[in-house]
Amino acid sequence: MRDGKRAASAPWIRTRLRTAPGAAVALAVLVLVTAFLAAAFPRAVDAYETKGLRHDIRLADAGRSAVEVSRPQPGLELPREQREAGVRTPELKRIGGALGKALPEPLRADMSSVAYGLRTMKPVLATEPWLPRPDTVPPQLSYTAQTGLKEHARLVKGAWPTTPDAVTAGSRAVRGAVTEKTAAALNMKVGSTLRLPTAVGGPLTVTITGILAPRDPGGSYWSADPLVRTPSLIPDPASPFPQNYWTGTVLLAEDAGPALLATATEPSLFWRFPPDPSELTGPDGTRLTAVVNSLESGPGLLKVRAIAGDTAEVLTGLGHIVQANARMRDAISPVIAVAALGIGSVAAVVLVMTGALIAARRKAELALMRSRGGSLRGIGGRLLAETAVTVVPASALGLLLAVLAVGEGRWWPAALAATGVGLLVCVALPLRTTLQHIRPTLHGAREDMVSARPSRRRTVAELTLLVLAVGAVTALRRRGTSGGGTDLLVSGAPVLVALIAALVLVRLYPLPLRLAARPMARLRGAIGFLSLARAGRSSAGGALPLLALLLALATAAFGGSVIAGIGDARDDAALTAVGADARISGRSERATLPDELVRTARDLDRVRNAAPLRIEFGVTMPETAAGDGGAGSGPDDSGTDTGPGADTGGGDAAGARATTMVGVDPASYTRLARTTGLPDFPSGLLKATGPSAPLSEGAESGPERVLPVIASPAVAARLGKEQHAVDTLSGNFKVQVVGTVERVASLASTNFLIVNSASLEERAPTTLLLTGAPDPGKLRAAADGNGEEFVVQLRSEERARYVNTPMQAGAERIYLAAVAAGAGYALLAVLLSLLQTAPERKTLLARLRTMGLTTGQGRRLLAFEATPQALLAAGGGLLTGWATIVLLSPGIDLVPLALAGVAGSDTSPVTLRADLWPLALPAAGVVALAAAVAGVQAWWASRRGSITELRAGDSR
Repeated sequence: MRDGKRAASAPWIRTRLRTAPGAAVALAVLVLVTAFLAAAFPRAVDAYETKGLRHDIRLADAGRSAVEVSRPQPGLELPREQREAGVRTPELKRIGGALGKALPEPLRADMSSVAYGLRTMKPVLATEPWLPRPDTVPPQLSYTAQTGLKEHARLVKGAWPTTPDAVTAGSRAVRGAVTEKTAAALNMKVGSTLRLPTAVGGPLTVTITGILAPRDPGGSYWSADPLVRTPSLIPDPASPFPQNYWTGTVLLAEDAGPALLATATEPSLFWRFPPDPSELTGPDGTRLTAVVNSLESGPGLLKVRAIAGDTAEVLTGLGHIVQANARMRDAISPVIAVAALGIGSVAAVVLVMTGALIAARRKAELALMRSRGGSLRGIGGRLLAETAVTVVPASALGLLLAVLAVGEGRWWPAALAATGVGLLVCVALPLRTTLQHIRPTLHGAREDMVSARPSRRRTVAELTLLVLAVGAVTALRRRGTSGGGTDLLVSGAPVLVALIAALVLVRLYPLPLRLAARPMARLRGAIGFLSLARAGRSSAGGALPLLALLLALATAAFGGSVIAGIGDARDDAALTAVGADARISGRSERATLPDELVRTARDLDRVRNAAPLRIEFGVTMPETAAGDGGAGSGPDDSGTDTGPGADTGGGDAAGARATTMVGVDPASYTRLARTTGLPDFPSGLLKATGPSAPLSEGAESGPERVLPVIASPAVAARLGKEQHAVDTLSGNFKVQVVGTVERVASLASTNFLIVNSASLEERAPTTLLLTGAPDPGKLRAAADGNGEEFVVQLRSEERARYVNTPMQAGAERIYLAAVAAGAGYALLAVLLSLLQTAPERKTLLARLRTMGLTTGQGRRLLAFEATPQALLAAGGGLLTGWATIVLLSPGIDLVPLALAGVAGSDTSPVTLRADLWPLALPAAGVVALAAAVAGVQAWWASRRGSITELRAGDSR
């Protein structure tokens, strides 16, 4: 019996695949692509999280990322021999090896850069007369005896420091070495000697026997303590005057540690383990944080003390690095989840639409099988076997391609995603096909949306879904989207909005068709009436195709707006940092630009405008606060307010005491502001007349002069409309606020005053802003020709600083892929919806051609028929995309994607905004594709004769 069933089912599958190989191949390709995308997504997320974690640990300062175990010198109560043995190399290596093996997973040490040794914690005042004293203060030096010196350094001069005899606490002479930079800065050379005071006996003499060059200056061995590699000139905190002194480190011979036990330098033992991030993965971040916390103050610390001693402690900044990485990951994850859920929903709907198309093409065949006694279980089983033969290999191949394309990532989320795609197709296709044949259906039943009423069950189901979706969106709107982390309700916002729009639009769709069909019926031509009648009767306008299109368009619009927002945020941050396309300023705040440099830069090729600025920081404002109706509180002051009057940059009236004064040439500055998109103001506002008129060259400013100023909202709130005296390096005068602007070029501060530089006693510019595209080489040559105290900054170079970290780049690539996949699935949804009614269209054209319909009229007929559905999808897509962005924008901050990881960048929140092109382009593409498919279909139908389509006995 079983053999007979197996033999009977095999010919069925082979016969079906041979009969319709094109449909089988198309289904396999669709499943392959969908399974590949579904499996590649979790692997891509794991990959960029893994690369981001490794990148952050590798680029972090070695002193922060290294795990250091330290403990004080052996106790004075111990015998001298035991104390000396505890700081010798064999004991240090034994403890270091045990500590390295005891590090818990996933923390791994880079054993090639591990360093053990004894170092002085208290710097020693070096009184040798040949040492440099910049401000008559002698240098302070530290000493360390650590392992691995020969492996990590190259001998430049002299010899390696060694210990010919066993060094003890009573030794008074040891050998050491310094790096090239230390030797150059501190005038050291081979043969130089340094003396350290000891507790008993004479001083300890250190003889410099070699000058070394680090093999890897940026490695942990040399960078964990930067003074080991490079000395530093630091201010003396104990001096009442600004005095600096040198500090550096001398490297002793590896076994010279016992000699430091006799000094008062508080020697300390240390074992430094730089992390090896090469085996870390993104999901390891949480475990790594827990491990670091345990080592610092938990069970891990107890294990460390069992090996290194009861006084040992663990110091590391690795936990903070991992936590910063986790914060960026948590900020990016909600944005990525929106794309994932949106594209996943679109793919699922398209797969179901594919099943609907296949079911429609085989409806007559299965109805015949059902009428001849075929059971639903038997028909469903055959369809399941037939589908599985095609879908299962395609899903497996998609998983394999995803694993090969994305090398790093966990395999089981990808396997679950690919399995889910295959399971959806294998279940949805047989189930949808067999459910249509539960009851016998009349042949040729029409599905006219204009005249037919949906069933009560469908109405109840749609109303239930609508109420649930509206309730979810309402709850989301009231609760907000800024809770942090990934929230399914937030991530499913495009799905909810698209579901609401699809259900409402499908019900409203017949109304305009009824209204339009009445006047069309009275016209002489039949094309308009036939197209509306066909559009109403076609199943291409159902809820499922419309839902797919709305989901795809909403996700593509959201992703495009995210990508556009990232670019805009980076452009704005670069403009804030530079102020224009190019900037020339002094290295010090008070350095002024020579007139010759200003003229040379202004006359360079491709310079459109030059605006000289005199910027003075730290101008003290009066302590009196403005009363009601202060300047900046309303637009009546000048009409130049660019915002609601509140300081959006973090400044307020209380924090506006220290203000920056910017002297400008009103005409050139307003031209520059309009060109760069910064807030501008009428140049006449800063025009002073009478006693406050611009000063002649060399004239002195009197304290009674009143200068009109443009202020930031915070400063305007403090000054009000009254006149206030200010003392500046550019002169003493009174100021009166005549207008407010939110930003000023070249300043990130929100506390500033803009004055007419011609009214200042000292008007020499400190900054020159240029618009255009000047040649960088010529611009820098002009600046260098006037000395080395001037710096050239380019907006393009500042913009290039915002390069993506691996996490940012991975998230952007996922969003680009989401936009492309959304567009692809939208086009596929249009094709599937039109292909579902393609046989009816070809038959219609064949019949109408027998009645005299021309080829051009046939093309217009199909184009007009496809237009209502395309316009409905395009308009609904625009509305859905806009609503999704408005709904999610309060909780989406694009700073982690745009600016995170760049030192000195503007970190004010970057909110998501609706962008025209991501909204309009996909919608226009849907309309264009629908028209193109209709035209191609009409052209193809016109090439075939009517006899081919109209066969005897065909009831279509």
